[in-house]
Amino acid sequence: MKRDIKPIVKDIISYALIIIAVVLIRLFIFDPVRVDGPSMDNTLKDGQVLILNKIGYKKSEIKRYDIVVADVCIDGTNSCKKKERVVKRVIGLPNETIYAKDGKIYVNDEKVDDSFAKGITEDFELTGFTKLRANDYFLVGDNREVSLDSRVFGPVSKEDIKGKASIRIWPLNKIKSLNYKK
Repeated sequence: MKRDIKPIVKDIISYALIIIAVVLIRLFIFDPVRVDGPSMDNTLKDGQVLILNKIGYKKSEIKRYDIVVADVCIDGTNSCKKKERVVKRVIGLPNETIYAKDGKIYVNDEKVDDSFAKGITEDFELTGFTKLRANDYFLVGDNREVSLDSRVFGPVSKEDIKGKASIRIWPLNKIKSLNYKK
């Protein structure tokens, strides 16, 4: 009884191509990201799953209010051994001055829309310099009273921003685009 090996080889090649396609998509285009902790309450909740769009910023600029995923040194240095992945909102863009006074955030001395924030934003100023550098962004969590963000770890360079969180996919009853429209 002789079996034809061609159908088996075709199946193996088909499955291998599917696996390679999935790996390439996750490496270069989209990746699921889990929200860890309450720092983005009420916009995002602990345990929700987002789709990270890795190529979006190759075609367009990072915008104020985008929700991004970044790798940061929580201790505020750039020399930590292992960076932590965080989900935060972009508030300050390159070459802008940013501070909070009386619970309100100001960029270039103009109050920004902070309607998505939960809790009171404590007053802060940039330390060590007066404005963000040409490649830096200021990220904050929406839950201002518990978020470890740029107020703690400082500005985040564009290279450390891994992409934009574009869609919430879990839980299923909360599927939604995360684009902020002003």
